[in-house]
Amino acid sequence: MSFIPKVKLFSRQWFYDYTLILIGSFILAGGFVYFITPHKIVPGGVYGIAIVVHYLTQGVFSFWPEGVPIGLFGLVLNIPLTWAGIRILGPKFGVKTITGFVLTSIFIDGITMLRADGDAALVSDVLLSCVFGGVLIGFGLGLIFKSRATSGGSDIIAMILAKYTRLPLGRLMIYVDSAIVLIALVSFGDWAIPLYSWIVIYITGRAIDMTIEGADYNKALFIISDKHEAIRDKIIHDLERGGTYLRGRGMYTNEEKEMIFAIVSRRELAILEEFISDIDPGAFITIMDTKEILGEGFRSLEAKTRGN
Repeated sequence: MSFIPKVKLFSRQWFYDYTLILIGSFILAGGFVYFITPHKIVPGGVYGIAIVVHYLTQGVFSFWPEGVPIGLFGLVLNIPLTWAGIRILGPKFGVKTITGFVLTSIFIDGITMLRADGDAALVSDVLLSCVFGGVLIGFGLGLIFKSRATSGGSDIIAMILAKYTRLPLGRLMIYVDSAIVLIALVSFGDWAIPLYSWIVIYITGRAIDMTIEGADYNKALFIISDKHEAIRDKIIHDLERGGTYLRGRGMYTNEEKEMIFAIVSRRELAILEEFISDIDPGAFITIMDTKEILGEGFRSLEAKTRGN
């Protein structure tokens, strides 16, 4: 990835990507302003550090009596981190990533200034704020990631550490965010803050996954049955689904077996289970949750890669 975008300027894909970044940055900022910042929750990342600095500098500067603005401090941190990332890792971050963290910083401070009650909590219940704040932050970040941008900030720190330590990137990201959460514990002296912060980090991660991959409730089935032809007909003609025959051999009996592999919805699974129980109660069925299904009869790979 370079600083020159691969997508043609002002093309449909260009507008789609930057619309995702714009909306995602706004939602991300709203999650911080309305739910996270007022309760001093620090969910890792650059803006987690900015929240700590914001509260520690209250009353320190006459021109910022309420503390250093969170968006501004986040921007100030992101710029050198991005520069360091480019110098050490190469130009991996691109214009879209820079656009994302600049917009997020502007929206965080802009929403705070435009609110009549400033950075007061929307709801007083901290746990409720963790849930809704985590969902909004995760949804916003998910939209940014769908545009093939990154969130910058602590991600860059983890990437740099990964280069020199050879540790897995995912593990390092957890270490970096956890260190930022512990900074909040030392700064505020309240054990509730890191505990609530880790709840937000978990919910944010789940929301990111659901935003990027969708809430896919399809099930993958492996079915071994002597009545496989009847099951095949049920899947094809009644459920109007496809499937694949796999040949296997029983380890104990050494007999050849026909195994059906198919993808069905939760509703179709209930119908198929009832049908199989009637015709072959001794059938062996393995049911697995699917994370994402791409291909004929489902979302196409082309639609996913093009963001449709």
